[in-house]
Amino acid sequence: MKTIYTNATFFTMDKENRIFENGMMVVQDQTISSIGPHSKEQMKDADQVVDLGGKWVMPGLVNVHSHIVMTLLRGIGDDMLLKPWLETKIWPIEAQFTTEIASVSTQLGILEMMKSGTTTFSDMFNPNGIDAGAVMETIGETGMRGAFSYTIFSLGSEADQKANLTGAEQFSKAYKNFADGRLTTMVAPHSPYACTPEAISESARIAKENDLMVHIHVSETDFEILDIETRYGARPVEHLRRLGLFDQPTVMAHGVVLNEEERSILKQHDVRVAHNPISNLKLGSGIADVVSLLKAGIKVGVATDGVASNNNFDMFEEMRTAALLQKGMYKDATQFPAQTALAMATRMGAEAIGMSHTGSLEAGKKADFITIYPHDKEHLQPLSEAYSHLLYAARGNDVCDVYINGKMVVKDRVSLTIDEEKVIAEANRLQGTLSR
Repeated sequence: MKTIYTNATFFTMDKENRIFENGMMVVQDQTISSIGPHSKEQMKDADQVVDLGGKWVMPGLVNVHSHIVMTLLRGIGDDMLLKPWLETKIWPIEAQFTTEIASVSTQLGILEMMKSGTTTFSDMFNPNGIDAGAVMETIGETGMRGAFSYTIFSLGSEADQKANLTGAEQFSKAYKNFADGRLTTMVAPHSPYACTPEAISESARIAKENDLMVHIHVSETDFEILDIETRYGARPVEHLRRLGLFDQPTVMAHGVVLNEEERSILKQHDVRVAHNPISNLKLGSGIADVVSLLKAGIKVGVATDGVASNNNFDMFEEMRTAALLQKGMYKDATQFPAQTALAMATRMGAEAIGMSHTGSLEAGKKADFITIYPHDKEHLQPLSEAYSHLLYAARGNDVCDVYINGKMVVKDRVSLTIDEEKVIAEANRLQGTLSR
């Protein structure tokens, strides 16, 4: 089916950063076949013409590190440092999760993501006590695109650790290509502090044998650096390099505490960084030096982390914070311009998680896009400065419509694939069953 979208301003976010006012985008089934100025010639054989009524159109946002199963933990354990937050709040409550709780929490998280403009995500979830396959099926039904990854831990008894690794390997094999290719998985050892060297080596093996990417938390705090140095005689990046984890393309969440030598290692092994500015601020972890990462040629994407440490999935807020932090840290307003921030939340983010078939509006890419109607929003005026507004003024609740794979999943801010009223009611009911 050939669908043509007209009467809109298209922000492609491709490498040329093209903008088409009164443009036209042609979608053939699930893929963009062309985009450019309005053309009467192309409209002749269209199966459907959609008049977008003067909206702005941009690629769907790409959230490169999240924890959607933890959505019900929003607001629990505020104002705590990372280590006690995990050990005394998050992990004990997650241990109470059932498959029902995990599925509803996941739906709530995806609902928030999609309605605020995210169409692709990369996630790590704690599999303890839940049917991971059932949760993946739930994600498939929402229409979302992304990677949902079974977290590997070295916690509990030796038997528990072995079962965890076995479960991760089985999940990796079963869901490498799921929901007609919209969903995949990565191999996800939690971190160098929550995994033994043996577990990390096994993670590397699973990733290599199944040709999967790796997703791991690394170099998030000063405490982590000292802890890993004390345990293993090397900083986290070198420790993981020695264990062979970087032999497969790896997404490293956080990267707050890195030196020049470590950035060189990341570049050498094509390790990508998921930058979580608001979560890092809230947990007191620090500010990642993203400017230095980009100058070193390292792929970087923007991420929200989980809402337990954020506390929302609004990627507009996240990329704006990312830009402002770098300007403030360097005391240089020219650092991290709007073009860089917007690219990191779209095309560059998609490339970082191995999904370069999305993230920009150009021929051959998947038709993942969002619309914003700016004409009745005072904070998006004057209309002539639209590109600036997308970073410095827009917010998630400005998003009107969301398309993934050419299919509309949100229309006029209402989800078409998730029962919003039911999910919200169930989320509040189930959250009340958790002891804390």
